[in-house]
Amino acid sequence: MTLSTSRSTTGDDSHVNPAVSHDTKAAGHESLAPQQTRIMGRLSYLLAWFGGCVSIGTFTMGSSVVGTLNLVQATLAIAIGCFVIGIALALNGAAGYKYGIPFMVQARSAFGFSGTRLPGLVRAVPAIVWYGFQSWIGAGALNMVSSTLFGFDNLIFFFITFQLLQIALSVLGFQGIKWLENVGSAFILCSLVYMFYSTVQRYGDELSASMLTMDGSWGMPFWGATMLFLGIYSTMMLNVSDYAREHKEGTGPGLLTTIYAMSILPCTLFMGLIGYMVSEATGVADPIQVFSNAVDNTPLLMTTLLFIAFAQVTTNVLNNVVPPTYVLMDAFKLKFRTATVIVGLLAFATFPWELVKDESAAGLQLFVQTYSAFLGPIFAILVVDYYLIRRRTLDLGKLYDADGPYRGVNPAALIATAAGAIVALTFSSVSWYASLLPAGLTYLLLMKTWAPCRRFSD
Repeated sequence: MTLSTSRSTTGDDSHVNPAVSHDTKAAGHESLAPQQTRIMGRLSYLLAWFGGCVSIGTFTMGSSVVGTLNLVQATLAIAIGCFVIGIALALNGAAGYKYGIPFMVQARSAFGFSGTRLPGLVRAVPAIVWYGFQSWIGAGALNMVSSTLFGFDNLIFFFITFQLLQIALSVLGFQGIKWLENVGSAFILCSLVYMFYSTVQRYGDELSASMLTMDGSWGMPFWGATMLFLGIYSTMMLNVSDYAREHKEGTGPGLLTTIYAMSILPCTLFMGLIGYMVSEATGVADPIQVFSNAVDNTPLLMTTLLFIAFAQVTTNVLNNVVPPTYVLMDAFKLKFRTATVIVGLLAFATFPWELVKDESAAGLQLFVQTYSAFLGPIFAILVVDYYLIRRRTLDLGKLYDADGPYRGVNPAALIATAAGAIVALTFSSVSWYASLLPAGLTYLLLMKTWAPCRRFSD
C-alpha cells in the first residue's frame, strides 16, 4: 500500500507535499494523515520532551517516599522509573515513528474505528482537566509575582490572560511547540539547578543524616515508588505517536529509548529530590508552599514562581493540548486550529478553582486513580497489537478505511482493557505494572482464538 493511496482516504492532507523540506511545515497545519514533513531532529526532540515533562506533582511524589526510602533508594527509584518510561515510549511510539500516524489512527487496528473512543476518552478527558488545573496554578504563580513586585493582585485576570496565551501558542501546532519547548528547556533546567542548590543551602542543617544511613526498603515500597514516578507520564505513553511522527527518520530504537529516558530524567530527578529533601527537613509535603513562604529570599521566591508558571505552559502545550485536539479531529473531523481553540475553552469549563480546594483533593485523587487503571491495559494492548499481531507491519489503507476490516468495535480490546483494569484496581500500589500481563495476554488469546475478532487480525 503506497503512502499516497493511504493519504487519499483521510480527506485532510492538502498541506502534505512530498517536495517540502523536512525542516519546514506550515504552523498549525497538522492532520491525521501520515506525516511526511518531520521538523524535529534528535536534539530538538530531546529538548521538546525535556521542556514538556515538567510535572509539579513530581515534588509531591518525592515527598511521599520520605521515611520509606533513603536518599540512594529514592534516587535509584526515580532513575528506574525514567528508564521504564523510556522503554515504554520507544515501544509504543514505534508505529507512529515508522508510519507517521497519530495515536488515534494507531489505535484503530486494535480497538476499531468506533472503539477508539475508549482510549481517546481515557487520554483526552484527563488532559483537559489537567489543562485547566495547571493553568490555574500557573496563573496563581504569576499573580503572586505581580502582587509581590508591583502590588497588582487579580487572579481572574491572570487566569484568563494565561489561558488565552496558551491557546494562541497551541494553534501554531508543532512549529510552535518546537520553539517553545526548545527555548523553555534552558530556563527550566537553570531554574531547577538553582532551586536544588537553594534547597541544600537553606535546609542543609535540618537535613537528617538518616537520609543516607536509614535502611529503607528494597521491596514493594521501592517498586511502588518507581511506579509513582513513571505514573506521572503514563498518559503520554499512550499518545507518544502524536510526537514521534514529528521526529526525523533515522534514529534506532536504542537511541530513541535513550532520548526519551534522558529527556525525562533531569527534571524528574531534580524535582523528586527537591521534594524529598524539603519534606525531610521541614515536614511540609508541598515544596511550593515552602518556597512561597520564603519571603526572606526574594530571588528564590521569584525564580520558583516563574518556574511554576512557565512549566505549566510547556507541559500544557505538549501534553494536554495535542491529545484531546487529535481526538476532536478524529471524532468531529475538525481542523487542528479549531480543535485546539475548543480544547482551550473546554479547560475553562473544568472549574479549576474548585479543583484546588482542600475538600476537592479526595475527588481529584479518585479521578486520577480511576483513569490510571485504564492506562496500563490500553498501553499493553497497543504494544501486543503492533508487535505480536501485526509483526510491526501496518496496512495504512485499512487504517484509513472506515468501511474496511477495522470498522466498528473490536471486542477483544474492550474485554482485555476491562481485565487489565480490574487487576490494576486490585493492586493499586503497582497498578500500571500489574495490569500489563493480564491485559496483553487476554488480548492476544482473544485475537488468536475468537471468531468475532478474526477480521481485525487479518
